[in-house]
Amino acid sequence: MPAPVVRVRYASIARRFYLLLLVLLVALAARAQAEWTIVSAESEPGGAGIEHRHVVVEDPAAGQRVAVDVAVFSAKSTGLRVIDNPDSQSLAAVMKREKCVCGVNGGYFDTEFKPLGLRVADGTTFSPLRRARLITGVLLQSDRGIDVVRVREFSRTKKIIAAVQSGPFLVEGNKRIRGLNDAQLARRTFAGIAANDRAFLGFCSDISLAQLANILATAPIAAESKIRRAMNLDGGSSSAFWFARENGSEFSISGRKPVRDFVGVVPK
Repeated sequence: MPAPVVRVRYASIARRFYLLLLVLLVALAARAQAEWTIVSAESEPGGAGIEHRHVVVEDPAAGQRVAVDVAVFSAKSTGLRVIDNPDSQSLAAVMKREKCVCGVNGGYFDTEFKPLGLRVADGTTFSPLRRARLITGVLLQSDRGIDVVRVREFSRTKKIIAAVQSGPFLVEGNKRIRGLNDAQLARRTFAGIAANDRAFLGFCSDISLAQLANILATAPIAAESKIRRAMNLDGGSSSAFWFARENGSEFSISGRKPVRDFVGVVPK
């Protein structure tokens, strides 16, 4: 007779365990799917029709607020440049030297300061394409315009002027990518394409990849232009953002360590 009692107790414990696990999974899913709303938004013009938007978004359920700085520009009147930085100069110094209207840090690099993944600058490849789990996207400028593509979609049939491989993907088809890390908070840099022939570069204060994907997919940080695709660039201490105002002054968020390359925007 003792055996049935043991089985009953075990079944009861198992039910409680799976119930607690289900509650935890539901809570995590709710957190990952939270919709962010805009608390405030300010904008200022730059050269070549570019716009800098400083947006504060909030997750009301969690009581969390995050600041996002994004430069939105037309792919018709501007172009992307990937600028190699082997001398470890600052983003602001390089952007001013290269006469860019805005820019951010680029992709990942290794402990020997060598770029990880594809880099194309002024039509010349200085780092090859790599197949790796994290660096799944390519931000590029070709003879057909500015685009964000999956590594598997990348084609050399286009004339590639500039390209930086990074990742992971954050938004695709106007929807957030599922399964992104929701535990590690860090400064983030990102890039993407939106509706109405718009592209953007951006910076966000400490946040997880999953939260950033939700913000980009649910909050209209690019004003009336809905985000079609977005990918993560190197974040954390590498994150930096620079914008040249129309009046000649500048808005700058400095990186906390040297980076190997930058993504800049120049007038056509």
